[in-house]
Amino acid sequence: MRVNALDSELINEDIRAAVAGGAEGIRLPKTETGAEVKEAASKIEAAEKEFGKEVGSTMLMAALESPLGIMNAYEIATANDRMMGIALSAGDYTRTMHAKRTVAGTELFGARSQMLIAARAAGVMAFDTVYTDTDNEAGFKDELRLIKNMGFDGKSCINPKQIGITHAIFNPTAPEIQHAEHVMQAVHDSKANGVGVLTVDGKMVDIAWVEGAERTLKLAKAAGIYKGALV
Repeated sequence: MRVNALDSELINEDIRAAVAGGAEGIRLPKTETGAEVKEAASKIEAAEKEFGKEVGSTMLMAALESPLGIMNAYEIATANDRMMGIALSAGDYTRTMHAKRTVAGTELFGARSQMLIAARAAGVMAFDTVYTDTDNEAGFKDELRLIKNMGFDGKSCINPKQIGITHAIFNPTAPEIQHAEHVMQAVHDSKANGVGVLTVDGKMVDIAWVEGAERTLKLAKAAGIYKGALV
């Protein structure tokens, strides 16, 4: 649930209402420092205690909407154990950068890259900004493929009709799942047989591939499209 910014007079009631209503996570807008995350986390903890919720059960996501927020992405991502991810918000970011939004998204490449690196270093998820042209499905799909290939975990959606499209592109494909199964099965077989070099589908497999294969199967299982027992 998105709340108002910390400098809003509504923030305390926003957080109380979100926690009381059972929100699993709160999205904090206009985040620029780790101190802001800590302040929000303190308010969330107070609300959890007030409404009898398990302390620490409400996750926190920070929206980065300014050059300073992007510069402090790692500090923000590591500011509190509640942090489950950071998200780019391109509207205010491009405005403060004096940039113009383009179809190619060139003006966002630096912010996307820096934010994504910070998220991976911090061990949290990274989400891309919204796509506002809700009638341009082809353009939306192109941007989804771009950010998926960059390594993002997902995308903020501004319209419900974008959700299914996002899931369809971010979910692993049948060939990806099949290859991941082959990799993980080869790992299990190699451990049982004391073999250190893996060959899967005619190609040698590096240890980095194993991590990717495991992640693919976990994503597929979370999406309900994989029922196997290899992860």
